[in-house]
Amino acid sequence: MNSRMDTLERLSPLWEGPAFQGRWVIWHVGTGESLVFDRELNIPCDVDDLVLGEVIRRMREAGAPETDAYPGRPCG
Repeated sequence: MNSRMDTLERLSPLWEGPAFQGRWVIWHVGTGESLVFDRELNIPCDVDDLVLGEVIRRMREAGAPETDAYPGRPCG
């Protein structure tokens, strides 16, 4: 398996099953950029730019929520 497929396999919980519904969000941070945000850890997920588009596509297909507003809780 190539490294892109290994990375996608590692990130598959982001779009599989109902457990992701409240945890991972597609966050539109402006200027057309989108990130995957982990609400449990309250930080953006570390998704390599090489696979980010595919991860977001799969998350959308699975029905992941999307937002323009900050999806986390206040820090501190």
